[in-house]
Amino acid sequence: MKLNYKRTFFIGFAFMSICAFWQLYDNLIPLILSNTFGLGESMTGAIMALDNVLALFLLPLFGALSDKTHTRLGKRTPFIILGTIFAVIFMIIIPVADQLGSFVLFFISLGVVLVAMGAYRSPAVALMPDVTPKPLRSSANSIINLMGTLGAIFTLIMSSILIPKVNHPNYIPIYITVAILMIVAVSLLVITIRENELVKENEKINSDYLEPEQEVSLSPAGALPREVKRSLIFILASVFLWFTAYNAVTTAFTRYADKVWGLQGGSFANTLLVATGAATLSYLPIGFLSGRFGRKKTVLGGILLMTLSYFSGFWFTSFSPGVFVIFAFTGIGWAAINVNSYPMVVEMSRGSEVGKYTGLYYTFSMSAQIFTPILSGILLEHISYRTLFPYSFCFSILSFCTMLCVKHGDSKPAKKRSALEHFDVDD
Repeated sequence: MKLNYKRTFFIGFAFMSICAFWQLYDNLIPLILSNTFGLGESMTGAIMALDNVLALFLLPLFGALSDKTHTRLGKRTPFIILGTIFAVIFMIIIPVADQLGSFVLFFISLGVVLVAMGAYRSPAVALMPDVTPKPLRSSANSIINLMGTLGAIFTLIMSSILIPKVNHPNYIPIYITVAILMIVAVSLLVITIRENELVKENEKINSDYLEPEQEVSLSPAGALPREVKRSLIFILASVFLWFTAYNAVTTAFTRYADKVWGLQGGSFANTLLVATGAATLSYLPIGFLSGRFGRKKTVLGGILLMTLSYFSGFWFTSFSPGVFVIFAFTGIGWAAINVNSYPMVVEMSRGSEVGKYTGLYYTFSMSAQIFTPILSGILLEHISYRTLFPYSFCFSILSFCTMLCVKHGDSKPAKKRSALEHFDVDD
């Protein structure tokens, strides 16, 4: 059994469009709120957290809704198309409202965009496991993550080119550019991916290649067996804990670099670029390693790398080149976790509930991203900025402990029926 790289590449265009948008959102919305509308840090932070709050409700809702949808285009594709259309139309209004200085128009358009993005994120992510054989989902997810990273990089490059260095820049060109990327990316997906046909083909492959005991057996009522449910709870707890650790660092790093290491201007970006670059380069190798050693072991290895990075980061009282090494380990560890954790969650689902379990995964990751800026921020403000890395270290250790308790979701190919089958070459 071999992964269809070309097909997975085209499926990844949906995630590319998503990541391109969120990079734009994270970069420019805080600047508009602060510089154009004069909002303080607290109110800006509250509005920036709105997407995570909405995601708690929208991602599980639309994930489960797409599970029950049956159209000529498939279950996921209609949500991807409609979500993209609404997101693109209303995201163009955001910089227009910025130029007009209309907060009401800005807030309404931002709200519609966040709902539209929430409506198609879970279906877009769920499309990969729908059409990918279970043992190959980690390798496929590495390509999906790589495509997402390329989308984010596109936004960063275009931002540096299209945003002028003036007090009140016009953001309309960069928003139009990212909107065009989103339209082109989703159009390529719709043109190349025939969802219904591929889902039927994948169902047959799974039934042919997987051992009977690998399938999640369900009671007549559709409930998970107790031991599988226990594994699901522990891996979702792990997702919450490692996002709590990681997001604390990513949220506070620019301030930490300034207050503790004395980095000025945009020099902090070099460190983050090292982490992003290391993750990008490691996605595909990690996909192969996961197939060889298993998803759980790869995730545990990634957690250990992250934990070592947090522990080491605390001892740097001033900036030095060693910080680049630490953040390279962070990027590699985070890639090892991301490539494998989502496939492990959906591995425990029935084929008809992939969207629902995708929503569960994002519910726990988004909950962490709401919780951790608040708790870590209190420690930073009232105790010391030096609490940042110990805080992340503790939550990372906890995620390692909960991950040890996960016993399901580590799918492997079935054994060949005879020795001669090992010489078969897949088409």
